[in-house]
Amino acid sequence: MIDENLRLDESIRLNQLGFYPNQKKQAVILNHEDANEFLIWDLGKKEFVLEGQLAEAATKTFSRKTTRIADFTALSEAGDYVFVLPGIGKSYSFSICPTIYQEVAKASLKAYYFQRASVALDEKYAGIWARPLGHPDDQVIIHPSAESNTRKHGAVFSSPKGWYDAGDYNKYVVNSGITVGTLLSLFEDYPSYFKKLNLNIPESEDQIPDLLDEIKWNLDWMLSMQDQVDGGVYHKLTTAKFEGMVAPHKAVSQRYLVAKSTSATLDFAAVMAQASRVYRSFFPEESVMYLKAAEKAWGWAKDNPDMLYQQTALNDEFDPDISTGAYGDVNIQDERIWAASELFITTHNRSYWEELVDADQKFHLPSWNQVSWLGYYSLLRHQEHISLLPQEWMATLKINLLSAARTQLEGIESTAFRSPIETDVSNFKWGSNAIAANQAILLLYAYKQSSDPIFLEGALSTLDYILGKNGTGYSYVTGFGSKTPLHPHHRLAVARPDLPPLPGFIVGGPNSAQQDGCSYSSSFPDESYIDESCSYASNEIAINWNAPFAYLTNALEAIQP
Repeated sequence: MIDENLRLDESIRLNQLGFYPNQKKQAVILNHEDANEFLIWDLGKKEFVLEGQLAEAATKTFSRKTTRIADFTALSEAGDYVFVLPGIGKSYSFSICPTIYQEVAKASLKAYYFQRASVALDEKYAGIWARPLGHPDDQVIIHPSAESNTRKHGAVFSSPKGWYDAGDYNKYVVNSGITVGTLLSLFEDYPSYFKKLNLNIPESEDQIPDLLDEIKWNLDWMLSMQDQVDGGVYHKLTTAKFEGMVAPHKAVSQRYLVAKSTSATLDFAAVMAQASRVYRSFFPEESVMYLKAAEKAWGWAKDNPDMLYQQTALNDEFDPDISTGAYGDVNIQDERIWAASELFITTHNRSYWEELVDADQKFHLPSWNQVSWLGYYSLLRHQEHISLLPQEWMATLKINLLSAARTQLEGIESTAFRSPIETDVSNFKWGSNAIAANQAILLLYAYKQSSDPIFLEGALSTLDYILGKNGTGYSYVTGFGSKTPLHPHHRLAVARPDLPPLPGFIVGGPNSAQQDGCSYSSSFPDESYIDESCSYASNEIAINWNAPFAYLTNALEAIQP
């Protein structure tokens, strides 16, 4: 029998949700050099069902803690369990189940419903997180930086819907770009899976996959951000300064449509071109509209190749000053690659291919300011359906993808927590959890291209890291796991301290720069995290961070037999 007085020992780090029956299962033990044996207790059967030995080889964390690996892959029977170090302590409980990530996968997408602007959230769909309508955005003012011959500054403009970007209430085209692109790619990669997935959103009763219904809420807003006269796209819809930590319906500061930019316009072109083909069989008329919008945006970007968004310079020239998220980008060649790729796939027009012939094919992990490989992933996804693609060029692309994926796994066995993110200390920066999730997406694409199980195993190890097998012992997803963020930097959560945080949101994660001035308990890279709402550097949520996490969890569920 398990000792009922055996205490919880947080030096035992493992995936707090659990595992698929057939996946590798490991726990990491910190600073217990004298321990040798471990046991697994079955909570249902009330008996020990596995015993094993800790690995003798020890590795060190960035803070020099000694770690040892306990491998219990042999345990494959579905059930609920606890990991035990005899005489020392026990872990948080975990489960083994063929659909172990089903609920967190759905929650990662339902999170976007909670981020909807311009609508009240009904209790039927939002539960205890129901809220009044906020930000109708039908009285947006044209900022002087956005003035044109047809739109004078001070004029009133309507731009409703869309998702709140992050912990704040503003809406940014650039960050919407990578978010929507990642989610559309998720649908394109696993369409059958999403035809059956119910997210319990207001549109769930229609005949459209719920994921596409949810994405459309943001696409509708993005369309309103395009100037219908010239095709250029405004950079963001925002207040001049960040609102306080209040509920949406109480955040009533004036909102502005701010300057057009080439980066926003190209991101928009890419998303709309991809949306055109994804929605063709569901919303034929919208599909045509999306493509026309994409081509018009591409034309504007060709005529305005260097219209960069530079907020400091903008504030020197125009009033009021804008101090919200800048999403400025000085290199927009990657946006051109993404937009040209998606337009070429959708139209088969060789003029877009000419933009790609001599493009840099070097792998760059996707982020809001590095999006070329969103386009390259799409080209690989559609390569069998486009006869115009040169085989040699595509072969190089595939080689670069597989090489980058193998690089992510190099040295993983010598890291403390056996995760790709730890192989490079520079990964522990703003949004490190999104870096981890995007690494996992790369590994999943490598798995699809090669069928090599080492890549799938690497993606699963990343999920282990996100869900608790890491330097802090947190499962970084609100509402999932035993030790999760309770105080995220998220206005929707802070405004309702009587409620638990909204579920399904991944927080930014360890960030060694600690730019927010909060009081962290550690300065080591993988421990630079604090569960406090003041910590926008490590504990904020963001739509572009949830997207790769949603891709990872839903793809894994789709892949499972």
